[in-house]
Amino acid sequence: MALSRRSGNRFQGAIWPGYVDAVTGLLMVLTFVLTIFMVVQFVLRETITGQETELDQLSSEVTLLSRALGLERDRANQLEQSLDRTSGALDQAREELATQSALIASLTQQRADQDRALAQARADITNFEAQVATLLSERDAARGTVADLTAERETLLSDKEALELALATAREEIDAGQEAARLAAARREALEALIADLERQAAEGEDARGVLSDRVADLETALSDEEKARLAEAAAAEALREKLANADAELTAMTLALEEERRKAEETLTLLAAAEEAQEDLDLRLAAALLNLNESTGQVSEIEAQLQAARDQLALAEQGASDRDAAVAQLQADLAAAQARASTLQAQLSDTEETRGGLAAQLAQAEAGQAELQARLDAALAASDGAEALRQDKAALEASMADLRARLTAALAAQNAAQADQVDRDDLRDQLAAALAAKLKAEQAAETTLSEAEQRAALLAQARSNLAEEQEQSAEAARRTALLNQQVAQLRTQLGSLQSLLDDYKARDAANQVQIQSLGTDLNAALAQKAAEERRRRELEEAERKRLEAERDQLEKYRSEFFGQLRDVFAGQAGVQIVGDRFVFSSEVLFAPGSADLSQAGQQQIAGIAATLRSLAAEIPQGIDWMLRVDGHTDDVPLSGLGEFRDNWELSQARALSVVRYMVDFLDFPPDRLSANGFAEFQPIAQGTSEEARAANRRIELKFTER
Repeated sequence: MALSRRSGNRFQGAIWPGYVDAVTGLLMVLTFVLTIFMVVQFVLRETITGQETELDQLSSEVTLLSRALGLERDRANQLEQSLDRTSGALDQAREELATQSALIASLTQQRADQDRALAQARADITNFEAQVATLLSERDAARGTVADLTAERETLLSDKEALELALATAREEIDAGQEAARLAAARREALEALIADLERQAAEGEDARGVLSDRVADLETALSDEEKARLAEAAAAEALREKLANADAELTAMTLALEEERRKAEETLTLLAAAEEAQEDLDLRLAAALLNLNESTGQVSEIEAQLQAARDQLALAEQGASDRDAAVAQLQADLAAAQARASTLQAQLSDTEETRGGLAAQLAQAEAGQAELQARLDAALAASDGAEALRQDKAALEASMADLRARLTAALAAQNAAQADQVDRDDLRDQLAAALAAKLKAEQAAETTLSEAEQRAALLAQARSNLAEEQEQSAEAARRTALLNQQVAQLRTQLGSLQSLLDDYKARDAANQVQIQSLGTDLNAALAQKAAEERRRRELEEAERKRLEAERDQLEKYRSEFFGQLRDVFAGQAGVQIVGDRFVFSSEVLFAPGSADLSQAGQQQIAGIAATLRSLAAEIPQGIDWMLRVDGHTDDVPLSGLGEFRDNWELSQARALSVVRYMVDFLDFPPDRLSANGFAEFQPIAQGTSEEARAANRRIELKFTER
């Protein structure tokens, strides 16, 4: 109806009757375009934000994959190190097995040696027993012989005693007969002398013949009686002589028999002594044999104990060796399995390396894709910057639309006003033309925006496809990582079993350390012996120190005596004094200034000292190694160097040497008891540079000390 009303007369002159409808449709299209633009912008913003989040997630996943790859590399290195350690432990186990095998061989050899020694000892024991049986039989035979010889000796001794008794009786009878014959002969000789004397007296005096005749008759009567008695005695003596001769013959026979018996007795005694010696020898040999038998029995017992211990050790060693062999076989089997697993792991590791290479390539591709995505993201961000420009254009368009609305409102107002005034129609037409141009421009801008949005959508689709591919690759890498983790876990389990086997072997090997403990015991015994030797050495050192102290005390006593005698000799002499254990001479007393030649007075004083020391040396024990040290000292005045001596060193040494040579060359003092030393001016006894101090420092010191 409005249109019908507008179709009145006052609207008949309008240029475009559907202008309002066209403007309304244009505004609706523009609103729809702006709505689509805003929706597309929101979708693009969400897409870009999602892409940034996905890119961050991809970056974190790539980082995690890189870390996981590094961890897998570290684990692979650790597995290689573990494999190396296992190989080293296996080599060590093989070395220990070789050592144990050598030990078993040495123990076997030792057992064989001990068996041979035991067999030899048993043979020696058998020989000893045979020798002992022989010696016992010989001893019994010797005892029987000794008993027979003893009985024979007793018989011979009884016969000897009877013969000696008969011989003594015969000797007594012979001695009595000889004594009677001797008395008769003496009596006869006395009678004959008396007759001779009487005859001489008868010849001298005839007057006494009658008396003498009577006496002669008496004497003849007496002589006849004596003669009868003498004859009887002579007959008795003759009979006695015959008897004595017979007795001598019997005695000779008895003596011969006695000598024979004595010889037999001596032989018997010799045999008896030999038998006793043989018996003693047999007893000694028997005792030695019994001792050797006891020792051999002890040695056999000890050897049997050692053999039993060796057998036990050998059994333990064989058991340990069998256990070790089984353990080694098990270890070798485990090693073979471990080597197989190691080869498998090596193959898996190579596969892992290849996989890791593929993952690295894929990671590089992912990084390239990430770079491309980053570039695309940058492009998208740039596009978002373009969208921002579009938003700005949109805002400008909205401002333009507002302006157009304002203008449209103004145009409508103008149109309303133009209804009243036709003059303004041209201006309105121009404004409508401008509005249409702006509409066309806005439609072109909307089409451009739609084309850019399509490009962004295509880029987002490509980015999503790349992201899906990266996710698939990440999932594949995760699956491979899980598989590698499972393989690593299996390898760790195998290594744990190997470690448990090695621990079991170590536990078994610890049970075979008895010999090492015995070696430790021997070492402790050796250390104890070493400590005892060290204690003995310290005791000897202490004894030597005490001896040296005693010698030092004795030397101190003789030194005191020596200085006491010298003090008496040089009492009251100027330039000579005793300071402590030194005898000090002033240089002016012994030498001329600047000279090393001993003066006449100095020679006399040195001779007195040598005589005193020589008399005292005879009392010093030989064990004290004493000596007389001669020290030369000067003052601090340096020499010019133009004279005989260059400096005080040479002067002090020359003076000390002059004293020593004088004592050796002229006083026959033993040179091995002397020592010459020079100290120049560096050991003064008086400080200062005065004449008195310098004179005190110019000196010769004699010190009685030990070497």
